[in-house]
Amino acid sequence: MIMKRVLFYLTTLWYLRPTQILSLIRRRVLPASKPNSRISELRLRPGVKLCGGIPASRVRAGDYSFCFLNQTKEFPDGQIDWTSREMSKLWRYNLHYFDYLLHADRSLDAKRKIIAAWISQNHPGTVDAWEPYTLSLRIVNWIKFFLQNSSYPKENSLHSLYTQALWLEKNIEYHLLANHYFKNGVALFFAGMYFTGSDADRWLAKGREILASEIEEQFLADGGHYERSPMYHAISVTDCLDVLNLATSSCQAEMCSEMHRFKIRINKALEFLEDICLPDGDIPLFNDSALGIAPHPRDILAYGNQITAYHRRLQANGLTIKSKSQTGYYVLRDGADMMVIDCGAVGPDYQPGHAHADTLSFELALNGQRVIVDSGVYDYELGPRRIYARSTCAHNTIRIDGQDQSEVWGVFRVARRAYPLRSSLTSDQPRHATFEGAHDGYSRLPGCLIHKRVIDYLSPGEWTVHDTVEGSGIHTIESYLHIHPSYSLHPGKKSVEIQNPLEQVILTITPALKVQIGIQPGSYFPEFGKELPNSTLVMTYRGELPITLTYRMSKTLPSNS
Repeated sequence: MIMKRVLFYLTTLWYLRPTQILSLIRRRVLPASKPNSRISELRLRPGVKLCGGIPASRVRAGDYSFCFLNQTKEFPDGQIDWTSREMSKLWRYNLHYFDYLLHADRSLDAKRKIIAAWISQNHPGTVDAWEPYTLSLRIVNWIKFFLQNSSYPKENSLHSLYTQALWLEKNIEYHLLANHYFKNGVALFFAGMYFTGSDADRWLAKGREILASEIEEQFLADGGHYERSPMYHAISVTDCLDVLNLATSSCQAEMCSEMHRFKIRINKALEFLEDICLPDGDIPLFNDSALGIAPHPRDILAYGNQITAYHRRLQANGLTIKSKSQTGYYVLRDGADMMVIDCGAVGPDYQPGHAHADTLSFELALNGQRVIVDSGVYDYELGPRRIYARSTCAHNTIRIDGQDQSEVWGVFRVARRAYPLRSSLTSDQPRHATFEGAHDGYSRLPGCLIHKRVIDYLSPGEWTVHDTVEGSGIHTIESYLHIHPSYSLHPGKKSVEIQNPLEQVILTITPALKVQIGIQPGSYFPEFGKELPNSTLVMTYRGELPITLTYRMSKTLPSNS
């Protein structure tokens, strides 16, 4: 066990960039870097403003009640416990993010008192409160709030904000990079735009430098975010829109050229978001994705229309396909039915922290509703729910010999990982489309195994899934299908039916005769902190390889079809 863990560490470290390793060593050996600058004068840059944005509204129980991750805590009389040790670390982070400053249903007086309480109780360097990612979100939220309430900012709150920007500048997350690094850049850009002076000019330059490089690296040619999480894609697109909003609304002429590049990238990212959303209008739950964390795609697209003049497109009638080959997402849409398939890398090699072992998984919606679902994510705590949510058996793909296709471990780590070998989505006639993909995640097993999946779609409503495992030897293959909690599984002699709450059959699954059929209880995590029981169909084969296993999914059509 110890040797296995050592190998996990060594394999994980192998993929890191030298700058990450050096930064990790520095952070482990040395305390957080304290800023050297002294605040001699607080001056705000003239003409800085934001125009509109995404409306933020939450149902609240009171001015000092906070609900994050579906867990609520109330602080009577405004006596906020910023450490709240009985809550998860991510919950405490949310308390320090200050997103709730932008909620219209919390009184202005309460917001002022909460800011004052935070300043008095969270001195520089305090755990949770002064971590760079937390700082980055809070800096942006405070500035948004101050710009909306120009009569509010007092010298002590501006002094604190300035100090936070100085601290962030000294503690940029070079050890993590990815969306954390991007958030650091957004915060430094906001702070540099809000204040004026030599420090602010330096923050602005650094923020622009980070954003200019990272928007090119983090947003792929098809518009998708390189961490392959629809949730983080939506968050990062919103950040980009905020940056463009602040720059253009404040009439900073010197930024026009780089903002033009931003606009092109953002519009491609908005198109990606629109294309992958399921018929219910929300994101698929691939990798670390949950509903209710990022703004709703509907609101992001409306914000995009406001800032970049992005226009939503009408969905075509009949069968349409979308290939996002750089990100590895493939979409089959036929009216109110849709399948979205994941055959992308687990993320950037140097930061796959939000990856799940889910290559060649899919989600399927029928008549506008999710029926076969990704299991989602419950939390970011090391425990059974986190382990399960990242595992292969939590996704609609195959597991071999009880092994995950990518070695996900810890909370955010990945050792050996599955790489896509090929993927495509084609349509050779109006009613037919074919997806093909393969990965090498099981090549480490005896027999050097390769998983290839072909999905044939025939309109209206028939999907045939062919799973070929190439290689040699005797192995156990388990193919999983996770059913939305609103539906139930009912096995028959040769097939399994999915029924809706009215006990009507909506989908029939007919597997190959070579497999054993089992139904297991499962868990569905559509939101952080929300666990719903559901049913999982498991089709198991044990025998010689190579083998091709097939199952057909047939939608129940109206009698007049």
